[in-house]
Amino acid sequence: MILIDALYVNGGGAKVLLDYLISELEKTDKVIYYLIDERITGEIKPVKSTNILQYYKSSIFSRINFYRKHRYDFSSVLCFANLPPEMKPNAMVYTYFHQPLFLDIPENFSIKNKLIYSIKVQILRLLKNNTDLWWVQSKLIKELFQSKYQQQNVRILPFYPPLSVACRSEKEKHSYLYVSNAPPHKNHKFLIEAFCTFYDQQKKGKLILTVSTDYPEIEKMIQKKIAQKYPIENIGFVKRAELAEVYSRAEYLIYPSLAESFGLGLVEAIENDCKVIGADLPYTHAVCEPTLTFDPLSVESIISALSLSLQTDLKPSKNKIRNNISEIISILN
Repeated sequence: MILIDALYVNGGGAKVLLDYLISELEKTDKVIYYLIDERITGEIKPVKSTNILQYYKSSIFSRINFYRKHRYDFSSVLCFANLPPEMKPNAMVYTYFHQPLFLDIPENFSIKNKLIYSIKVQILRLLKNNTDLWWVQSKLIKELFQSKYQQQNVRILPFYPPLSVACRSEKEKHSYLYVSNAPPHKNHKFLIEAFCTFYDQQKKGKLILTVSTDYPEIEKMIQKKIAQKYPIENIGFVKRAELAEVYSRAEYLIYPSLAESFGLGLVEAIENDCKVIGADLPYTHAVCEPTLTFDPLSVESIISALSLSLQTDLKPSKNKIRNNISEIISILN
């Protein structure tokens, strides 16, 4: 039996990847035990009756109890949220690492967030030898991870769910889409400030955001700018089945995030014929050739990139990566 330990996954890009992995595993004859964060109870639905689904409290102590109870029950284990087991089971253990904040904590984080991630980094250091192999999504993350944690058993295996094909809509001229929720490292404040100044200067453009009600501070900022007659539209959380249509209408994806292990939005946007205006950071260049770049910590640099996007002879963006889901599933025996 294979264990998929997703006890620390409850949203964001990691949840998108988890849903995709489960959907592909359910097409195989493998017997799977899914260990899922109880905060998303009801959101995971295995197809096969032979598989086991258990929702569990997301905590170190409950996870230790689980592995103590099931230490000899699995042939292989995939830990899908950065941390190996607190107790090494009698099985081959793979750990999928996809959290760049465990590699470098942005300077603009609050003291509270810096402390939280510092503690998580120390926990990872304590557990790092409880896995046989680490899987990561890019060469950049592999190099940074090996340098910080002194681990050599790291393999690059990116995967991502292809979007359903949308009927090609006509691109809305000078439209700038950012598909992301709004934790601090996603950098919405700088983007919104820059777009509003750009609009004051050029009187062109529309900014489309997908910020949910979980981020009231950014929501309030957006509402204030809309009240001031800036062309900003917040369409809120978008179901994955509807994402392709959202991308298909946008001319540009603008991506100011300060830290990504992969940047799924970059890949998805290019597959839907968006040009990418991306942060001039290594994660962007690891997965694509963007049309334009900017310094994400400089409002002036973002304004400059937006202004350059008004030109008509800009090159398209290109993806650099491929989907390795089949190889991942074949390894899990």
